[in-house]
Amino acid sequence: MTVVREAGAPPAAPLPRPAGGSARPGRGVGGGPVGSGVWPYLLIAPAILGMLYLLAYPLVRTVVISLQDFQLRQLIQGDARFVGLRNYETLLTDAQFWQVVRRTFLFMAVNVSLIMLLATLVALVIERLGRVGRIAVLSALVLTWAMPVIAATTVFQWLFHSEFGIVNWALQQLGFTSFDRYPWFAHGTAAFTILVVLIVWQSVPFAAITLYSALVIVPTELYESARIDGASARRIFRAITFPIIRPIFMLVFSLEVIWTFKAFVQIWVMTNGGPGDATTILPVYAVQTALSSQRYDLGSAASMVTVLMLAGVLVFYFRQMFRQEGEAL
Repeated sequence: MTVVREAGAPPAAPLPRPAGGSARPGRGVGGGPVGSGVWPYLLIAPAILGMLYLLAYPLVRTVVISLQDFQLRQLIQGDARFVGLRNYETLLTDAQFWQVVRRTFLFMAVNVSLIMLLATLVALVIERLGRVGRIAVLSALVLTWAMPVIAATTVFQWLFHSEFGIVNWALQQLGFTSFDRYPWFAHGTAAFTILVVLIVWQSVPFAAITLYSALVIVPTELYESARIDGASARRIFRAITFPIIRPIFMLVFSLEVIWTFKAFVQIWVMTNGGPGDATTILPVYAVQTALSSQRYDLGSAASMVTVLMLAGVLVFYFRQMFRQEGEAL
């Protein structure tokens, strides 16, 4: 557009330039482009160094100890010697270790299956509730999820106390007199079941809220079209709902696998791995080996095997997921 200046009018004054520097945009304090140089790296350096110290150093230290003869004497005197893969050989040839591995995968499979099933059902129920009901259920889930692990574990210990527990009292009131002073934590199957209930109760809120947030983004027009075509609720979920929320579902599934596989606090506080070794899974086994037997080398080796097994499970799972997605495309 051409600007026409009226005849005889004085020329327009030039725009003032910023004091102390160039008027060109995108320049930093030193005259260079914004974001250039080492300044951005210096800003993130503390976070990176902190992450390396808190994550990388313990991992490297665990690997080193797993390759050494490291017991109580070496811990005090500091004269540990390298023995190569001998600790891993001792661990992998131990029959008790493989029993713990099988129990760990069973524990993970039962917990993750129940968590994902219940969380999906709860998320679907929340979606169909009114505003007041939705707020009430979400508030209850958040409060449950925010409860400290130690506090929740202690409450469950009280609930299933053999003499003063409310569970035994309720069962007796219902006519099950055999549960008078029933010692739940003295039976392996009962203790295992209580731990499963505890971890599922603690994990469902996060999974349900996350899945509900994914259900919210599903377009309602798709539901209306499917209902007009006569599709059932099961068909709508399989053909419309689940394909849309599948990425979030898989993310939650992966997180629950990780968190359940490395469950430790609940088991250690409630049963200490007992009775016998009925509730001992890999993280508990590693701590028991390191502390009870003072075999820090074998405990570190068990920890590394746990990490490798968990990584293998996740790699296998993601390969299957990506392969299914490729076939679908």
